[in-house]
Amino acid sequence: MKITEDVRKYAAEQGIAEAEALAKGMAEKSEEFSDSGAELYAKA
Repeated sequence: MKITEDVRKYAAEQGIAEAEALAKGMAEKSEEFSDSGAELYAKA
């Protein structure tokens, strides 16, 4: 439920719909993952 609240708050701050906020957030995380090397497990 906390995640839902966070998504709604983010969408309100950005002035976009919740579905659009989810898509935008996933795109940002995808880019972050790719930029960090796209490794599933961090090397110790």
